[in-house]
Amino acid sequence: MHVCTLVLAWELAFAAAAPSEPPAARVDEQRLGPLHEKILLWRTTRDGRRLAYVAAKEGKCLVVVDGQPGPEHDAIAPGTLRFSPDGKRLGYIAAKGKKQFAVIDGQAGPEFDGIMQRHPFFSPDGAHVAYAGHRGGKWTVVLDGKPGSEFDATLADNPVFSPVTGGTPVPPHLAYAAKKGKKWAVILDGQPGPEFDAIQDGAPFFSPVTGGTPVPPRLAYGAEQGGKWVIVVDGQAGPPCDAIVKGTPLFSPDGKRVAYAAQIGKKYVVFADGQPGPELDGLAEGNPVFSPVTGETPVPPRLAYCGRVGAKHLLWLDGKPSPAFDGLGRGDPVFSPDGSRVAYSALKGKKWAVILDGKPGPDFDAIMDRTPVFSPDGKRVAYGARRGEKWLVVLDGVAGPPWDGIVAGTPLFSPDGKHVAYGARKGDAWLAVLDGKPGPEFGGVGERTLAFSPSTGGTPVPPRLAYVAGRATKKFAVVDGAQGPEFDDIAPPAFSPDGKHFVYRARRERKEGTKTLIVLDGALGPEYDGVVPNGPAWLPDGSVEYLAHRDKALYRVRQAPPGG
Repeated sequence: MHVCTLVLAWELAFAAAAPSEPPAARVDEQRLGPLHEKILLWRTTRDGRRLAYVAAKEGKCLVVVDGQPGPEHDAIAPGTLRFSPDGKRLGYIAAKGKKQFAVIDGQAGPEFDGIMQRHPFFSPDGAHVAYAGHRGGKWTVVLDGKPGSEFDATLADNPVFSPVTGGTPVPPHLAYAAKKGKKWAVILDGQPGPEFDAIQDGAPFFSPVTGGTPVPPRLAYGAEQGGKWVIVVDGQAGPPCDAIVKGTPLFSPDGKRVAYAAQIGKKYVVFADGQPGPELDGLAEGNPVFSPVTGETPVPPRLAYCGRVGAKHLLWLDGKPSPAFDGLGRGDPVFSPDGSRVAYSALKGKKWAVILDGKPGPDFDAIMDRTPVFSPDGKRVAYGARRGEKWLVVLDGVAGPPWDGIVAGTPLFSPDGKHVAYGARKGDAWLAVLDGKPGPEFGGVGERTLAFSPSTGGTPVPPRLAYVAGRATKKFAVVDGAQGPEFDDIAPPAFSPDGKHFVYRARRERKEGTKTLIVLDGALGPEYDGVVPNGPAWLPDGSVEYLAHRDKALYRVRQAPPGG
């Protein structure tokens, strides 16, 4: 069964002796049921603690949840099996003869001639479920088992639920685009909005809902009327344009601002809160972007975008342009976590520099993609740069030692912002550098595997560093500078929320086939034919829970840390 096999595809060089075999872990296994021979599709919850799959059996299909089989159906629509975000509920679309119906929590809903692909959809809190179906040529949206008004068509990937946050959550709203006759309208909580000739694909879009005293979410979408497109925000249409740029409109994190990019003739224009910016000859992919909004006294959300005027590239921040450059970095601009600072890389002539809060840093021959990066408190900045043939990390404006390469996904800061780590190449060897101090050398260091432990309140534990490294064909975890046991493949280590424990999945190639196991604080769990993805999940006592299968049976496994 290929479902549970983990593969990390990167080559490592050099050979070395493996450390002695670590002790076996203490585990508690619960057999959930057999695995079927013919598994057609599967889904897991976000924490990997639940598994549902569709199995074929004697010409019929059935859904098996955590090892327990459900009723048989003539067919189950591909791509419809899904858990609610909280993992407590399950839905899918099944067929009986020529009819389709939704099955939610094991209960079949009304029959339709057909149900939209990739439905049903759960609300973010998992309390509600909706899907679109058609009967006799008419479409309707079913919310919590109750069909709504009939239409001639509904837009794909609709309906859409509004976000829901903790505290005293606002009940989610439901919106979708529907067609009656030749006109389209967005239906919000059962009430139709203004009519248009077409509605933008992927629309409508809800604003975020903030915590504390939730603000009712806002709604935006693009619509066409008479060959021109407009953005409709809270029911009000904006000025006409020739096209809406994909990925817009977008709301600021607090939901108070809205922006979108439009094409007018051969020019691009970014609209912020209804006000147009300058005409551009090009707009960078993924732009515009809003800054984050965090903290007790949050900085008002800022809007930035990178554009081209003629042959020159500029950054607009809060409506004000930067100096003109010959190029801007991919993924720019970058905001600090609190939104108060902004950085980006810029090319002038043949040299690159990082512009931090409007001030250029030293010149280099190249800046690493996806850098610079801010520390969590926004006070520090780091990025990778190349000077000649050597790469180096610049931390708080000070260049570090030269290397032959820097590992992608680094540098990175610890959660408290006091420490910084990155992977580097020295000749044919790779190593991790923590606070300027090189660690042991290996044949390879895994890209995007370096991770610090979380920060905790009270008296914080010093952050720990983990990553994947290897020699020859073997790979291993390095935690706190200590090498773990060697395997044929492993996943990046993950720390517990309190930072006291670490866990990872590992794979061994045996004569009888591939075996997968969980390593918790260096202790090896039992070998299985596969471990279900997304797990393991942390438990409050530092143990982990996951699903695994062996000899065609599914198990729920709890694995305790050594001495736990």
